[in-house]
Amino acid sequence: MVDLTEEQKEKKKELAKYKRKVIEKAGVVHDIVEDTIWTEYDKLPKLSEEIGLAMKDVESFLEEHPYLK
Repeated sequence: MVDLTEEQKEKKKELAKYKRKVIEKAGVVHDIVEDTIWTEYDKLPKLSEEIGLAMKDVESFLEEHPYLK
């Protein structure tokens, strides 16, 4: 692996923040499916949309910084 510059390392940290948002939303979906699907299923469409938007942010960021792929 090529050593990253300081600026690239900062971008990698920024990417991690974008990814964490996706993972947090996915975790909420997981919890609903595992524990409360019968009472909170109505939250899933909105969460799905939020995950899609957060993934677009990740994809856009990676397009701007392809060395992070």
